[in-house]
Amino acid sequence: MQLNRSPTLLLRLSLVAALVHGQYIIESSSFGHGDRISSNRLGIPHWHISADGQTPPQLLSDKIVLTPPYPGNRRGAVWAETSVPQSEWTADLEFRATGGDRGGGNLQIWYTKEGRPRAETPSIYTTAAFDGLALVVDMYGGRGGSIRGFMNDGTTDYKSHHAVDSLAFGHCDFSYRNLGRPSRIQVRQLAEFFGVSVDGKQCFSSDKIKLPAGYYFGISAASADTPDSFEVYKFVTSTAPGVTRELPNRDPPSQPPPPASNPGSPANDQSSRHTSSDAQFAVRFTDLQNRLERLSQSLDNVFREVQQLASKSESRHQDLSHKGMPNEQLSAMDKRIQSIESTLQGHTGQFSNIQSSLKDSHSTLNQGLTEHMTHIISTKTPKMSSFIIVVIVFQMLLAGSYVLYKRRRANGPKKYL
Repeated sequence: MQLNRSPTLLLRLSLVAALVHGQYIIESSSFGHGDRISSNRLGIPHWHISADGQTPPQLLSDKIVLTPPYPGNRRGAVWAETSVPQSEWTADLEFRATGGDRGGGNLQIWYTKEGRPRAETPSIYTTAAFDGLALVVDMYGGRGGSIRGFMNDGTTDYKSHHAVDSLAFGHCDFSYRNLGRPSRIQVRQLAEFFGVSVDGKQCFSSDKIKLPAGYYFGISAASADTPDSFEVYKFVTSTAPGVTRELPNRDPPSQPPPPASNPGSPANDQSSRHTSSDAQFAVRFTDLQNRLERLSQSLDNVFREVQQLASKSESRHQDLSHKGMPNEQLSAMDKRIQSIESTLQGHTGQFSNIQSSLKDSHSTLNQGLTEHMTHIISTKTPKMSSFIIVVIVFQMLLAGSYVLYKRRRANGPKKYL
């Protein structure tokens, strides 16, 4: 029941968002929000893929691998070929980083005026002067990962700067490695607000940053000797809430000029009323057309999300069915368990007889041992009269010895001086 409710909820939310806020995706600055990133695995529409000349990024149907798991010291990047026409936007990035315990590397999100630079796979430490924004995800500070923001107006050469890390205007801790799931970074630029959030939590923000329109997005990654593999699943740029789609200019249909009439005549008044009603109807029709277009786009996005959820659920079901135990082994194990149960049930009477025999032996042993010990104590213990006789005899022997000693001493020769 829960799975059936989720698409309906997504549909309602998308419809409400489309009708109330009017937010839509900028297709020329986005990828990965549809069924596939690339239909032919040769390129991404409206994006340029760059590499360091050794190993090009691997483009799959659902992700692009900027740096491979092996070997290390690789660079990869994707750059938008079309600038963002709006000054208020939201950019969402989903990526995953995997590697060894001591793996290293960094991921950059660029929003620059010049777009794709000469060094097409730059990092924040190797780039020259640029005009725009750079967000860096790496293991800086040794705290398990962080994300930092850098701004430049084209006057600072980061490649030759002696302390690039000190130029960051905002940062927060971000554990992104080996999570087993994609991580999400969202960048928002509104009229009076700029903010960066990671996995739905606010990272840093400022009301003093205003990025202009007409800049280009880019994503680059670099790996170390012990590499981290950076995989990008999607990058979606959408307009801010309340921004409508820019439609191409259309010339109004040519109409014959109205017949000349005298001012104040009834025909002139009737023509003015018709002109006013036609203008209002045209405005309402244009607004309705824009709403229908946004509704259609939202429905397409919802259907794509539902298809992705269905494909993921099917793939998980197939994986579980392949990894599970075959039916023959399950039946054989069930038969063995049943035979063991039947054998145990057949020996239940023998177990009862053994238990009763053990109880009888235990009670007989306890009773016989008690009686035997009592008999030994009563018969083998010396009596008090025997002890008294022994004491008296011993005293008499002592007294006789003393008397004999006195007599010998009295009868012995005496010496006089």
